[in-house]
Amino acid sequence: MKNVINRIGVNTTEFIKGRKGTYRAIIKVQAGFLTVVDDLGLQANWGRQQWNSGIEVFRNFKKGALQSIQFKLEGTDTWLTVFGMKGRKVVLIDEDILAEITVGDINGCWYNTNLYSSLQYSVVEAKHWGHYAFIKNEEALEVA
Repeated sequence: MKNVINRIGVNTTEFIKGRKGTYRAIIKVQAGFLTVVDDLGLQANWGRQQWNSGIEVFRNFKKGALQSIQFKLEGTDTWLTVFGMKGRKVVLIDEDILAEITVGDINGCWYNTNLYSSLQYSVVEAKHWGHYAFIKNEEALEVA
């Protein structure tokens, strides 16, 4: 497990923990209402792969569309929220998702939320868009 550094103070959960399960997203469509997008791509043979992680769901939607991500652990019938927005503020995010978010993810689609923080970037020594935003970046390891 990666050591998450969270200086912005967003509430975190530790539910996913690398386990297998099913994801779904609650999104706001252009017409302004919310809808649920189930991960049925694999079952419906739409030619896309099933979401295998929360970060794949996080990166799958246009700016402003994603409102919530839910996760159902394999073998259970309960959906739990692992990412949630309230207005322009991220109020809840699972540490598995947080550990995979890069500066580029935030600067590309989430710059108008509380995820965007130059203090957070400096604490983890993020210097470019490819660096992680919530785990320590070490240039020596990237060069090797």
